Amino acid sequence: MPKRTLQGVVVSDKQDKTIVVRVDRRFTHPIYKKTVRRSKNYHAHDENNQFKAGDTVWIEESKPLSKLKRWTVVQSDKKTA
Repeated sequence: MPKRTLQGVVVSDKQDKTIVVRVDRRFTHPIYKKTVRRSKNYHAHDENNQFKAGDTVWIEESKPLSKLKRWTVVQSDKKTA
């Protein structure tokens, strides 16, 4: 089974070897038929502390690395704010 990959924006890089990535998703509300935006934060492993807030990154599922980290950074579309 392939690992899931998600694209998101780095919102925090204050922790050592960890970044927080906000992933936005859009879907149609089942009753109101309006497009709704939802976002969720994921803690991802950043081995070299190379990503900064505002960067767009791809994250991939991995084994549990800590209490909150279950994702690792795969690649980046560098867009530093």
